[in-house]
Amino acid sequence: MARRWHIDWRLMVFTGFLLPLLLGLGAWQLNRAGEKQILLQAWQQQSVDTPWAELVAGDLRPGRPVALTGFYGEQTWLLDNRTRDGVPGYEVLTLFLPIDGPPVVVNRGWVQGARTRDQLPMIEVPKDLLTLEGWLAEYPEPPVLGNPESSVGPWPRRVQALPMTVVANVVTSPAPMIVMLADVQQPGAYRADRVPDVMGPQTHYGYAVQWFALAGVLTILTVVASYRRSET
Repeated sequence: MARRWHIDWRLMVFTGFLLPLLLGLGAWQLNRAGEKQILLQAWQQQSVDTPWAELVAGDLRPGRPVALTGFYGEQTWLLDNRTRDGVPGYEVLTLFLPIDGPPVVVNRGWVQGARTRDQLPMIEVPKDLLTLEGWLAEYPEPPVLGNPESSVGPWPRRVQALPMTVVANVVTSPAPMIVMLADVQQPGAYRADRVPDVMGPQTHYGYAVQWFALAGVLTILTVVASYRRSET
């Protein structure tokens, strides 16, 4: 039997409503990718040109790149229950004292735990004047129903979370966000392999491709469904 074009108005209404929506979502994601690229470029430029003290006084957002010059402090917290490749360990959080601007906690990356819980890994702290590059992140807060533990004793100190209030008990007026080291090449870095908690342009491009692909599939299915077998 031959096939002929047959218009199904219900199908056309459905496609006519959904197809522009899918195309619009794809175009919106492309727009967001362009905006995010411009924002990241502006952040990168500001991290080089803007002193830390001015940067902290401005608009702080997770994922924003920063550059700091100063000294590591003696205070180090070991953030417990952090694993890499199934191996238990800690994230090393050390206070950093910039030459200009408020002190800030620096996440230096992950280190493997000792064989027993009563032992803590040996943590080395560079003593020289250093310049660090990284990106801003939120403090590792305790769960909503949890209470910040009392962090006392010699350094380093094991903690389950590190809210800003705990840091404020050690140093006056710490920065409202912490800094994650950019990579393992940074001074004092351990396994600094976490990525910024921010959606980059590539993610938006990926979403755009998905929306456009769905629009293409819908178009093809509509065309195929509109051809029916002729009875004559």
